[in-house]
Amino acid sequence: MTDRMRALVKTAPGKGLEMQQVDKPEPGPGEVLIRVRQVSICGTDMHIYQWDDWAAATVPVPLLIGHEFVGIIEACGRGVTGFEPGQRVSGEGHIVCKQCRNCRAGREHLCRNTLGVGVNRAGAFADFLVIPEHNVYLIPDSIPDELASILDPFGNAVHTALGFDLAGEDVLITGAGPIGLMAAAICRHVGARHVVVTDLNASRLKLAEKLGASSGIAADLESLKAEMERLGMKEGFDVGLEMSGATAALANMIDTANNGARIGLLGIFAKEQAALALNKIIFKGIRLKGVYGREMFDTWHKGIAMLESGLDIYPVITHQFDFEDFQQGFDVLESGEASKVVLGLV
Repeated sequence: MTDRMRALVKTAPGKGLEMQQVDKPEPGPGEVLIRVRQVSICGTDMHIYQWDDWAAATVPVPLLIGHEFVGIIEACGRGVTGFEPGQRVSGEGHIVCKQCRNCRAGREHLCRNTLGVGVNRAGAFADFLVIPEHNVYLIPDSIPDELASILDPFGNAVHTALGFDLAGEDVLITGAGPIGLMAAAICRHVGARHVVVTDLNASRLKLAEKLGASSGIAADLESLKAEMERLGMKEGFDVGLEMSGATAALANMIDTANNGARIGLLGIFAKEQAALALNKIIFKGIRLKGVYGREMFDTWHKGIAMLESGLDIYPVITHQFDFEDFQQGFDVLESGEASKVVLGLV
């Protein structure tokens, strides 16, 4: 067995990635070695690829990137008791300390010392990945590899959407990226009345409607309030899911929110202090909730349960390439043509 493997590496500051041959990792105590079958490209990976300000301030180079994957357990390190070779798994990309107040209280997704796979430590865009046993998640046979490779971003959508009671509610989602699209499908699946999605990309708005949205609205061309009237909405949106990181989108969400509305904030804003209509938030009694990652591991359980009970998010996967053709995947994402891109390693 070779001790070398293919890996997609950020070799130096600046745009781009490089396919290299690197040493195959070995699992230490409490760790699991996974032979990766498929990976998907995340928005985080695009930030690293383009080397924006966030990436420059966050990511050490050189670094093997990627954190969305599915694979087969190849070997288990000493002390691993919950898994065995041959099992098909994915894994939580946030490695937590288990010692801080939130970790010890069962709120690991709020760990102050989180390390990101493929961001702060070696990632999954490779033939093999090592992660702690605690982060490994068994995938049922009913979930195909392609969907298993996107359970990480799907979990972001699940965490954001299910943070609120959605049954019978009118929901506004700003941003039709992959997470926003999957959130639209989730909202419809759990019983929301109207689900309106706004974006600037016409093809993604059509995809939102395919995934169950009541309507997709071009944020720069169409009136959101006119669409509310067309749908027969007498008041405002009960729930808002902000997925775009656009200040104008958030302002529009606050403006069209019902009194007492709840808003989940997942999109990352380019400017640290986005302008907010604070008085409007106060007088409307709007509740804001910041969302990061997934609740470990209830989000994984609920997301997979919804997929097994009929939730269809497959249309969000628009392109698939071989791992060696990774550049095509990044190119179609950068052009705006793609939603979710999956790369196959076997």
